[in-house]
Amino acid sequence: MSNPLSANTQAILLLTAPLIAGKHVPAADLLTGGEYKKLARSLREKQKQPADLLLQNSDKLIDGTLQFIDGGRLRRLLERGFLLSQAIERWQARAIWVVSRADDDYPKRLKARLKEDAPPILYGCGDGTILNTGGLAVVGSRHVDDILVSYTEAVGQLTARARQTLISGAARGIDQAAMRGALEAGGKVVGIMADSLERAVMTRENRSILMDGQLVLISTYDPSAGFNVGHAMQRNKLIYALSDAALVVSSNYQEGGSWAGAVEQLDKFRFVPVYVRSSGEPQKGLIALQKKGAIPWPDPGTPEALVETITVKESYEKDFPKQDELSFAVREEPGAVYQKPQIPFPGELRPHLQSATTPSNPAEELFAKVRELLGHMTTPKTDIEVAEDLQITNSQAKEWLKRLVKEGALKKLSNPVRYCSACSPGPLFDQHD
Repeated sequence: MSNPLSANTQAILLLTAPLIAGKHVPAADLLTGGEYKKLARSLREKQKQPADLLLQNSDKLIDGTLQFIDGGRLRRLLERGFLLSQAIERWQARAIWVVSRADDDYPKRLKARLKEDAPPILYGCGDGTILNTGGLAVVGSRHVDDILVSYTEAVGQLTARARQTLISGAARGIDQAAMRGALEAGGKVVGIMADSLERAVMTRENRSILMDGQLVLISTYDPSAGFNVGHAMQRNKLIYALSDAALVVSSNYQEGGSWAGAVEQLDKFRFVPVYVRSSGEPQKGLIALQKKGAIPWPDPGTPEALVETITVKESYEKDFPKQDELSFAVREEPGAVYQKPQIPFPGELRPHLQSATTPSNPAEELFAKVRELLGHMTTPKTDIEVAEDLQITNSQAKEWLKRLVKEGALKKLSNPVRYCSACSPGPLFDQHD
């Protein structure tokens, strides 16, 4: 991504970016994210691009067709060419590249998942192609003890050994621990920064791994921008949008960026499965996230197990309905009502149970769905775990499991008693029992 800035990118920078030397321009003059979204939509409808605003004959386009934004304001922003040239020179001297949503090498996942809400501009340093590789996002609190730091470093190391990209927010605490573990193990890492990108890319520790293509740092904010709470919150959705799955190692309850980002993902975006740490000291924030739909992290012990944990079928987003469209019947007794599930099923149980609104035989139709679902349960589970996954009583789970074993759809393991489809007991399973 070291090519010269495209005309579209230059135009978007002029309209939305403060620029390194543009501090004389009041912030109110810059287009907000919402204003730029309207502008981009209007240009597309007219089969125009941002670069068309820079042409000499753009007066009609500016004055006659973009009435929701003052033409004089647009002109003042577009006339900042000298400031832009100064900024570009500074960025290039620091190996910072810039891409816009109009460029072909803009991260595909951000376009596909965030659509019009994808950031108009991305600043970065390092190998930008890593942004299209997916991987595991690891996030958590800034202030954590040494035990959680060591735990998180181990997750990063395992992610690297699995040849999966590690994605995080580059903040102190959990974020940096995950990134450090992956980097020390030779893995690829994406750091999404809310501030101070320029300072980060110039540090001695980061410079070599950035140039070697092991690390890429990106930000949607000016490389010289300082810390801002709002910016820190906004970058959360990028972390999830670039990943295949996410792990929240620690989170305060109802406060902080880790909580806000996970809740936004669970309640609104639902791009990827959200896991929460399930071992060690329980944490109120993680328990609350699990009630909202997060999945207990199974603590995979091998690279292969980690890949299986974070790999989601392509149909996860395209074929499965959103959570607020789902319903399943808890048929514990006649007259049971249809309820919305609160917790997605972990691992291979991730697809939610669905049932018709008025089935001809509700009990049998529901059991058919259970048979289909548990028929792919390759990881051994106890009856209690199955009951928790399906949000039914333990007695109901035992009845279904007994019937599935009798039909040959499931195998029953002993010492301790667990159930699975095609599986064999081993050390990895036994250590968690």
